[in-house]
Amino acid sequence: MFGNVLFITADQWRGDSLGCVNHPFLSTPTLDELAADGVLFRNHFANTAPCGPSRASLYTGMYAQNHRSILNGTPLDARFDNVALLARRAGYVPALFGYTDTSVDPRTVAPDDPQLQCYEGVLPGFDPVVNDPELYGSLRWAEWLRSKGVDTPPDVQRLYEPRTDVAGTEHHGASWAPTQFAAEHTETAFMIESLIGWLEERENSPFFAHLSLIRPHAPFRNPLGYHDLYSADLITEFVGCESREEEMSIHPLNRLAIDLPGVGCPISDLDRRQQRVTYHAMQREVDDQLARLITYLKTTGLYESTLIIFTSDHGEMGGDHWLQEKLGYWDQSYHIPLIVRDPRADATRGQVVNAFTESVDLLPTIADWVGEPIPLQCDGHSLAPLISSGEIPAHWRDAVFWEWSFADPEHLLPETLLGIPSSHCALNVVRTATHKYVQFAADSSVFEPLLFDLTESPHESRNLIGTVPGDAAAFQMAQRLIRWRMRNDERTLSSQFLSESKGLISRSS
Repeated sequence: MFGNVLFITADQWRGDSLGCVNHPFLSTPTLDELAADGVLFRNHFANTAPCGPSRASLYTGMYAQNHRSILNGTPLDARFDNVALLARRAGYVPALFGYTDTSVDPRTVAPDDPQLQCYEGVLPGFDPVVNDPELYGSLRWAEWLRSKGVDTPPDVQRLYEPRTDVAGTEHHGASWAPTQFAAEHTETAFMIESLIGWLEERENSPFFAHLSLIRPHAPFRNPLGYHDLYSADLITEFVGCESREEEMSIHPLNRLAIDLPGVGCPISDLDRRQQRVTYHAMQREVDDQLARLITYLKTTGLYESTLIIFTSDHGEMGGDHWLQEKLGYWDQSYHIPLIVRDPRADATRGQVVNAFTESVDLLPTIADWVGEPIPLQCDGHSLAPLISSGEIPAHWRDAVFWEWSFADPEHLLPETLLGIPSSHCALNVVRTATHKYVQFAADSSVFEPLLFDLTESPHESRNLIGTVPGDAAAFQMAQRLIRWRMRNDERTLSSQFLSESKGLISRSS
């Protein structure tokens, strides 16, 4: 092994939300500096949503069509390799600070195992140094707060309730009022302090640490000092149609999503704009806490021997298309940041890669860096050539693909509303630089396909299905989607062959 690996994820971080990609007001000096000292991938996309399924792709290098952990709560097959097991083979003891949202394979535990009641399990192979799932009450954060002398209720999440003693609340949107806890006591501060403390106790042996931060995931509220960092007046427009009704008219899925409580964005214009700037202030808080970690690495000399990866599991609608959270076919839910700082890659410092990259590419990239073979199951491709030389490999993708399931096995809500089985509650997307095509598993009488010309309709407000040029382009995009699925069937054993003369033959593609 060459050195250390620091794999950072910040939950629900949009790809357009960095200072270094010219955000109009969000300042992220720590991540901007990391990008200037590493490689920034401008067109990086998640392969599915929400958290659990996307992380399954991130950790296994597999598309959802192959790992099939398609919902928060859908088990991840224990037979699959993953980034933590790969790190162990390379000689590391991979440490987890945060969570992986891995739903346990029920075949590996007893029928009454409590893991079967929570989707926030730990990916096999990780040493959970600090694992603090919210569904279990964020108990480690609560313990840390009490050690700091913070008056902490039994349900620590109540600390996100708005303070009522701060003047001016009546003049702002609903998410403006600050949290009950101070800026130095955030969940991000807790995780960063925990990781630094762990590093301080280690001797000089190489480490592999996964720092999995919950923010800027909801709840959308900030501590004092960040709560009023950005004015709601900074939001002058949103991506999408001018009215909810116009947005809902584009497609039945739009109407279904916008009408769903907690998925449709706040109805009040002020609340909608405030929630967006609250989200951006949450990102700035994460950036400020990451500064402590990067400073520690530089002060101790670890920075020059550590591969640093910063990314997210998925994005956030943030009021665009009259939606919040992460879902559907919209770019805002899947376009995510990726910054890689390789201490050996002096030739590409500050380089920006505009080629399409995907979450499934990170496991192959890490495998290359730690000197392990890329698992045969991987659908992604190593980014090592782009990081080391900046050269785009031959036959590199010219489109990105993602999948989303909206089945509801527990309550059967969409199934009942639409009159379709759960297996029909899914969509696939293929997106090029100029077009986006959306294919639904449901019959076209329920959900017709979507085609957008992104040059003519960048806000995706005009579906071209049913027009002569649109149908011709849709046919080409549908063929591209079929080829993608055919080329990326699960390949763990199909890429191997038993030969009389050569024995076992393995092919990576």
